[in-house]
Amino acid sequence: MQRRAAGPRTSARRRIIATTAWTASIMISVGLVAPAPAEAKPRPTRKELTAQQKKLADEAEKLSEQYNGLRERLKQAQHAAIVAKRTSEQQKRTLDEGRSRMAKMAAETYKNGPVDPTVSFASSADPQAVLDRSATLSYFAKQDNSRVTQLLQMMQGAERARKAAEARAKQVRELTEEAKKKRRELQVKLKKVQRQLGTYATPGANPGSAPNVASGGASAKAMRAVQAALSQLGVPYSWGGGDASGPTYGTAQGANIRGFDCSGLTLYAYAQVGITLGHYTGSQYNAGTHVSMSQLKPGDLVFFHSDLHHMGMYIGNGKMVHAPQTGDVVKIAPMAGRPFAGGVRVA
Repeated sequence: MQRRAAGPRTSARRRIIATTAWTASIMISVGLVAPAPAEAKPRPTRKELTAQQKKLADEAEKLSEQYNGLRERLKQAQHAAIVAKRTSEQQKRTLDEGRSRMAKMAAETYKNGPVDPTVSFASSADPQAVLDRSATLSYFAKQDNSRVTQLLQMMQGAERARKAAEARAKQVRELTEEAKKKRRELQVKLKKVQRQLGTYATPGANPGSAPNVASGGASAKAMRAVQAALSQLGVPYSWGGGDASGPTYGTAQGANIRGFDCSGLTLYAYAQVGITLGHYTGSQYNAGTHVSMSQLKPGDLVFFHSDLHHMGMYIGNGKMVHAPQTGDVVKIAPMAGRPFAGGVRVA
């Protein structure tokens, strides 16, 4: 069966359709007509943002305490490097002095020849000097080689110790800078989530008045430390902030915030009663007697998470005073709901 030839009307219709399609594709390609919009990515729910905020805040505090630990190690490494350098320099001076004395004695003996110590003693205006010189000559005649060898070995050992200490200090400095960089990156993410939630706390917000804390059998020192910590309610959280004198400007994201981090607050509180603690949860965990949750008394330090990256000070009735996280302030909070890792009694 033969196909009917397209009539003039059909051909014209096809040409119009083709021309229209071609024109539309050109207009889209040059931007005159926008393509169909893609589906917009759904915004995260408040529940999802809150979970993300909690996770980021926890990671931020973990990094903060790692950084505090590295700062403590850096101080120790730098001190060890200084001591090792001094020891090395002292050993070198001792060796140089010994070599100088031996060189002079060798020259005198070669020039003057051997002298009977008895004759020298009898004719000398300073017999003690002769005795000293005779004893020295006799000593070096017998032990010069072994003494020089010993001094040289000591100097070499001191030099090795100095280089090792300097290498440790360099390594810890690099780790400290790396931790600081990670904290900055994490803080940017955390602030973004907090702004989306609209819950970014204003530093210095009123956390309420300090309660009366019953001693519960705690020592007088521990109770004074509790009062010192409670006196800082409302002070903002600052990464790396706080020392024995009070709130300080911190590091990284805390550089412009004068306040405390969690271990800085407890360090300050116990400094007021003459007890020195390191600015690091790890060192404070080993600063006293370990107690269980049922044995806690006001003033005891309480630690959370397996890596001890958060801590506070127990004040009784299942509550603690602590510096929680960036954007928050020193406040009282229940311990419940946190993974308790242990308590420490320091007074």
